[in-house]
Amino acid sequence: MTRFAQTRKVVFWEEPMPARAGSPPALSSKICPDSGVIVATPQLPEGLEGEERDAALKGLLDAMLAGSGSAALLRWYYTPMMLPFSRHLDAACTVYDCMDELANFKFAPPELTILERELFELADVVFTGGYSLWEAKRDRHPNAHPFPSSVDRAHFAKARAAREEPADQANLPWPRLGFYGVVDERMDLDLLAALADARPEWSLVILGPVVKIDPESLPKRPNLHYLGGKSYDELPTYLGGWNVALMPFAINESTRFISPTKTPEYLSGGRPVVSTPIVDVVRHYGDLEAVKIAETAEDFIAACDQALALSRLKGDWLKAVDTKLSALSWDETFTRMNLEISRVLLSREQAKTELMSPGAATDVAMPAIRPAGRAKPYDYMIVGAGFAGSVLAERLASQLGKRVLLVDRRPHVGGNAYDEKDAGGVLMHKYGPHIFHTNSEEVFRYLSQFTKWRPYEHRVLACVKNGLHVPMPINRTTLNMLYGLDLQTEADAEAFLAGRAEPVEKIRTSEDVVISQVGRELYEMFFRGYTRKQWGMDPSELDKAVTARVPTRTNTDDRYFTDQFQAMPLDGYTRMFENMVDQKGITLALGVEYEDVREEADFDRLIFTGPIDEYFDYRYGKLPYRSLRFQHETLDQPWFQPVAVVNYPNEETPYTRVSEYKHMTGQECERTTITYEYPSAEGDPYYPVPRPENQALYKKYEALALDTPEVHFVGRLATYRYYNMDQVTGQALATFRRIAEREGRTVIQAQAAAQAIAAN
Repeated sequence: MTRFAQTRKVVFWEEPMPARAGSPPALSSKICPDSGVIVATPQLPEGLEGEERDAALKGLLDAMLAGSGSAALLRWYYTPMMLPFSRHLDAACTVYDCMDELANFKFAPPELTILERELFELADVVFTGGYSLWEAKRDRHPNAHPFPSSVDRAHFAKARAAREEPADQANLPWPRLGFYGVVDERMDLDLLAALADARPEWSLVILGPVVKIDPESLPKRPNLHYLGGKSYDELPTYLGGWNVALMPFAINESTRFISPTKTPEYLSGGRPVVSTPIVDVVRHYGDLEAVKIAETAEDFIAACDQALALSRLKGDWLKAVDTKLSALSWDETFTRMNLEISRVLLSREQAKTELMSPGAATDVAMPAIRPAGRAKPYDYMIVGAGFAGSVLAERLASQLGKRVLLVDRRPHVGGNAYDEKDAGGVLMHKYGPHIFHTNSEEVFRYLSQFTKWRPYEHRVLACVKNGLHVPMPINRTTLNMLYGLDLQTEADAEAFLAGRAEPVEKIRTSEDVVISQVGRELYEMFFRGYTRKQWGMDPSELDKAVTARVPTRTNTDDRYFTDQFQAMPLDGYTRMFENMVDQKGITLALGVEYEDVREEADFDRLIFTGPIDEYFDYRYGKLPYRSLRFQHETLDQPWFQPVAVVNYPNEETPYTRVSEYKHMTGQECERTTITYEYPSAEGDPYYPVPRPENQALYKKYEALALDTPEVHFVGRLATYRYYNMDQVTGQALATFRRIAEREGRTVIQAQAAAQAIAAN
């Protein structure tokens, strides 16, 4: 709601509070200073029930909205119980944010199920608080979207550096294991008692209010400490004083669909977690060493022992946690929710325009935004929301007025170029550094529609013998530093390299390319080890194009690229992509497999940017790729290295390079984030392996693609080629031109059509 409040007036309507005896119904409100959200709290006389209660609340609500002007109203429901006094409101969009299966909770009112059924009918869009809940609710509404718990990582990361202890926790003996949250029927009290009995030397800290259960029913043990409710701001301080965080949930109907927010919060605080087998915890975090899942009391106690031992080690488990959490942010959740709401508003406006067009009947009721049971018709389904897919989606929607469904199995747009701020506030690249450079004015001008730029010229150093850092690609400065020379001119450098170069009768491989230019010593120092790590094979086994991409220079230009346009998106790649796909006519389906969507969506043509062999079910076998594994670290220091990227060509070093993002983004903050890059034979496909037999295999798939004219195959994975970002963008723009021409429309005509659509 804080993020929505940046552009909208947000009123958070609370549950009624009892008014003073003899006082009439009243409404108090306050503005939260940190967020701008208005908190409205109705106050009702005691004994006011049923229709009288609803009438009183309706009156207070109408009086408050009377001064809101003509702005479009959005109704956002966290519970159907708010519906009786607000169903009459004329809303531009109604959201049901279904956070849990409320009917399964203790003391749930009997009318809740009936009201929820009505709310599903009224809602334009439904958000669910996790995938399990989405799976249970998706058949009840055609526009439902899962939103598992996100986290304010920077807030809870304070626990990692916490020094001061709260007074009521400071004197408790170590080790400490803790839980914060509501203490109700969802907590397994028997499990808590068993843990306290089995480990009397441990302090078990429970924070949170006790509701819906008798406080006397809580187990009492000398090492069980119930410290009551705490504020959101206080939680990291308490968490910082624990060794292990607990989630001793009961496995019952009330926990069947929960997706606890505290899981990523605990992990952001750097604490191992022990949980009972909550489905969404297992689904999203069960692969982490830091998250122990245990079903029985005996296993839970053993898991706590393991987590306690792990908490004393700082290493790979914490790095794996940070990697997992790097995809979570409230900004990402807000962006996706806001997009869905915007689509509803656009659809309603479009329907209104159609009704008000000449010849339309004026007495016809406004049509539903998405008639129940009817699939959305799309002109194109595009698989992959990276450069190729997003560019084509934007062009087709904005220039040809097409309806586009853009699908990606990842929960975000941008593909490998996705970036986000981490717990240290650094804008980092989750899938390794992406540096934009191009000589194409068309590509640069196109992308400039969606971002402002920060001028940036990329520089790379190579760490070679005795830890010496020298410019890469090799230039005259590199040679002078390595050999203690004083080469003054390009002719001097050319002569030096010519004296070391070895003649190669026919250049076939990457090894041939380098040795013929700079000789064997420089080849072994800069290229052989790096290539072996990167590709898992010797340069003598790889196509000559691999090392030809890294030229050798005789001048002192230490820029990695020499393109005319070199810059970084000012607000990051993700924001650029969000601006690109924020078009009328584009629908996003993120975090889903396209095969699942393909069965449900109604579309005319398909654009596929994923692996071409995957599309054809690996009919001829898998195309070989090299992958990467990234180890992200946020450091409590302003800088780590002198340039954005340092290469490590030595084979004894397991990673190929280290990247530091603040050099690229120009950010100023006290901490810095770096990424170690480890090549891998397994994982997401990154680099097609350039071998003749692999090209021959691709040609078989290419022949299948040519026999599938109803599908466009675009992008690196779909054409089994390594492209830079600008090249993929150029390929997508060229594909769009061919589509427009096939429809008998030039790009100029398409732009005119788009302007006409926008005018309407």
